[in-house]
Amino acid sequence: MDIITQTNIIRQDINELASQYVEIVPATKTRDASTINSLISADIYIAGENRVQELLSKYNEVDTRIKWHFIGRLQTNKVKYIIDKVDLIHSVDRIELVKEIDRQASKIGKVQDILVQINSGMEESKGGISFDEAYDFVNLIASDYPNVRVCGLMGVMPIEDEEVLAGYYSKLYDTYACIKNANIQNTNIKWLSAGMSDDYKIALKYGANMIRPGRILFGDR
Repeated sequence: MDIITQTNIIRQDINELASQYVEIVPATKTRDASTINSLISADIYIAGENRVQELLSKYNEVDTRIKWHFIGRLQTNKVKYIIDKVDLIHSVDRIELVKEIDRQASKIGKVQDILVQINSGMEESKGGISFDEAYDFVNLIASDYPNVRVCGLMGVMPIEDEEVLAGYYSKLYDTYACIKNANIQNTNIKWLSAGMSDDYKIALKYGANMIRPGRILFGDR
C-alpha cells in the first residue's frame, strides 16, 4: 500500500471529523525498519510499538527523526530496556508498573510521559483499568511518583457495532475531560489516545486527538 495515499485518506477523515489537531501514531507491530522509515515520506515521525523485543530489534535501524511510543502491554521487568528510548508509554494500568517506570526513569534523570490505559469493556484478555478508577489512579501517580507524568488516557475497545462503541467512546471522552478539567498538579493532560484502523473514525467523532492505525496504513500483516 502507498503510505502517502493512505495517510492522506486518514488526514482527510481527521479534517472532516475532528475539531482539533490529531496525532497519528502508526501501530508498527511486525513492520520492518524500512517500512517504518517510509513514514517520513508521509510526514509522520512517530512509531507505536507493541512489543519490547521488536522495538529493540528495530531501534538502531530506524531513522532518529522518528520518535517511539510504546502502545502494548508492558511487563515491569521490561521497563529498563525501553525507558531511554520511548517518548510516551500509552499502556499504564497498574501501580506496580508505575513504580518501576518511576524507578527506572529516576536512574537516568528523566520524567517519563505516560497515558493511563482504560479497558472500556473490562475484557479479561486486555489490560487497563475501569472508567471509575481512572481519576483516583491519576491522582495517585501525580502525588507519589515524581518521575512519571500523566499526559492523558489511552482507550482500548471491545469488538462491537458502532452504536455500542459510541457509548464507550462517549464515556471515555467524559472521563478524559473530567481529569483534564481537574487541573491535577504534576500532570499534563493533553492526549486522548483511541481508535485503530477499524474504529478511528468513531474515536475522532468522540474527541480522540491521538489515533493508532496500523493495517489501514501498511496493509495486512
